[in-house]
Amino acid sequence: MSELLTPEEFALMRKAGKVASRVLRRLKRFIKDGITTKSIEEFFEKELDKYPGMEPAFKGFMGYPASLCVSVNEEIIHGIPSKRQIKDGDLVSVDLGIKYQGLFVDTAYTYMVGRVSPQAKKLVRVTLKSLYAGIGSISLSGRLGDVSSAVQTEVERNGFSVVRRFVGHGIGKSLHLPPEVPNFGNRGDGPKLVVGSAIAIEPMVSAGSYKADILGDGWTARTSDGSMSAHFEHTVAITSKGPRVITR
Repeated sequence: MSELLTPEEFALMRKAGKVASRVLRRLKRFIKDGITTKSIEEFFEKELDKYPGMEPAFKGFMGYPASLCVSVNEEIIHGIPSKRQIKDGDLVSVDLGIKYQGLFVDTAYTYMVGRVSPQAKKLVRVTLKSLYAGIGSISLSGRLGDVSSAVQTEVERNGFSVVRRFVGHGIGKSLHLPPEVPNFGNRGDGPKLVVGSAIAIEPMVSAGSYKADILGDGWTARTSDGSMSAHFEHTVAITSKGPRVITR
């Protein structure tokens, strides 16, 4: 389980989490047909400049070259912002993190641009619902497998697949900490959920196969069969009163 955090540290993470949530809400109006994925990164950087002491958590992390990730349609995660233009009917997944006073938060949201297909709408709805199924499964006597199982059950009963190559993670004084938080597994398995820890739960869901490939840029992950993908994420604190969503 990731290193334990104090209530004061959770409060600082919550402060960053509110900013992250505000940015994602504002992006709902910004993301539209014709803009580039690079402009989404520029929007985030400009917004973050309003909050002294906060900085993009992803830039430079393990060599990642941008401030956030923008993944379109069959791209699952880690899309690098570029001159690529967003088109009507696209699914656009934005994943961003903020570092503040030595603490980290991580969150993601998938946007539907214009007239998307009925299957894409269902994919987005089910992926978001699976995130909250995972959060809702957390109990102080529970184990990490409860979260994994809840996400997988919600996704697969709707005919979709959870991507297995990538998983959620512990978070706090580093962006990525143990334990891994898979989106598949069995209830009752895995480590216990400990008060004072925080985890990033992030269902990555495919409308087709769960298999994924990495593009030539070394970062962008896409579905192997080219099917649409959606991604949602929240940083969740485990407190004595139960789970608390830091990035909402």
